[in-house]
Amino acid sequence: MKITLLAIGKTADAYLREGIAVYTSRLQHYVPFDYKELPDVRNAKNLTPEQLKAKEGEVILAQVGGNDELLLLDENGRSYSSAGLAGFLEKKALHSSRSLVLAIGGAFGFSQEVYRKATEKISLSSMTFSHQMVRLIAAEQLYRAFTIIKGEPYHHP
Repeated sequence: MKITLLAIGKTADAYLREGIAVYTSRLQHYVPFDYKELPDVRNAKNLTPEQLKAKEGEVILAQVGGNDELLLLDENGRSYSSAGLAGFLEKKALHSSRSLVLAIGGAFGFSQEVYRKATEKISLSSMTFSHQMVRLIAAEQLYRAFTIIKGEPYHHP
């Protein structure tokens, strides 16, 4: 199983880029992993939120191949504990030959086309985080999940 984490736009702050790099590097020891920052939509200021979501959706869907399963990081998704996320990923690895693509949407969320293509929605928290911080949190939680799967001491229940 391969995992790809997609995010719209560049990560602005150096401390977030460094943190993301730490966890994406660590993830390589457990699973083929790719982190992709997709380009911001041009002239976004001139678009309505619905138009912006549609254009961002086109960019996201262009990254999803025929053998990929799209999972959305979405505030209305299913919440997991860290151990629960590990179990979810372990089941995906055991029962599917598909690669997983986890998408972080833009400020207004996802287009209906993206929601239709996705098989799951996952919530990282009932709190709201900036889209910049979600990248780091998602990378860390993926790393934590794989250390749980492998029985390594990173996670302390």
